[in-house]
Amino acid sequence: MKYGKIAGVPQPVSRAVMGSLIFSPEKKELTFSLLDAFAALGGNCIDTAHIYNGGKSEAAIGLWLDERGNRESIVVLDKGCAPTGPESRVTPECIRADLADNRARLKTSYVDLWVLHRDNPAVPVGPIVEELNAQKAAGKMRAFGGSNWTHTRIQEANEYAYKKGLTGFAVSSPNLSLAEPKEAMWAGCISVSAEGCKWHAENQFPLFAWSSQARGFFSGRFGPGRMGLDPDVMRVYYNAENFERLRRAQEMGRKKNASAIQIAFAYVFNQPFPAYCLFGPANPDELNSSLAAVEIGLTPEELKWLNLEANSITSP
Repeated sequence: MKYGKIAGVPQPVSRAVMGSLIFSPEKKELTFSLLDAFAALGGNCIDTAHIYNGGKSEAAIGLWLDERGNRESIVVLDKGCAPTGPESRVTPECIRADLADNRARLKTSYVDLWVLHRDNPAVPVGPIVEELNAQKAAGKMRAFGGSNWTHTRIQEANEYAYKKGLTGFAVSSPNLSLAEPKEAMWAGCISVSAEGCKWHAENQFPLFAWSSQARGFFSGRFGPGRMGLDPDVMRVYYNAENFERLRRAQEMGRKKNASAIQIAFAYVFNQPFPAYCLFGPANPDELNSSLAAVEIGLTPEELKWLNLEANSITSP
């Protein structure tokens, strides 16, 4: 396992981050088996959100933390303030309400890393930064960040925090994967731009990449003539450029004794900034396969080749 440091979080944070969309108390056996296996392999960061399974994801994680008695060794990344209707919920009031729900479901007094699930660029950053600092000062979170915030908005928030002597955002969590989306997977979602990647590299700012495996696009289940016809994967990822990225990942995988999806996972890990990969295995085999990719090293030249930035017809 590889680890990184997040400002405000006392323990090292595993750069492979367990997703929890399928977790629920009703699936306790599956939830516990995946979390136990993840922890046994050195994973300690779990991603969840206020809206996942109507709160059941958090409740299942809370049961596991309570029964295993390992709260202090685990880093919980929880999210709130996602819209549940047409109205934005990026407000101090929603921060307080969702964070209270998060902590109650998780059976914990604090969240290690609390992240705003969406942004509303029409809302000034000042009141948001002030409220996040108030919740941190009250011991209800150790650090905070923004999911689906652009790097320019995070920079604006952190400049405000610096001027006021407050704590700024510690992380950003946009979409990042080898496959480039043609459109947003969900309304209000942000994929990091080339300019954003450059900003993260220049500032060495931690990026928690959601959908780091492009919803399984590199698994081989999808594509012309394949049986896997996920309408969201087709809508977002099906184009000639992404199928060429898939072909290159397969070619490089043959040389490195790895699958294409492992190469795609390694692509995110090997970015020139601290990248943390959110992934959601459905079973222990998928868990083991993904974590094996943590150890695959890729050079800057290989990263460029995989992302179609180099025109050679064979991999480096």
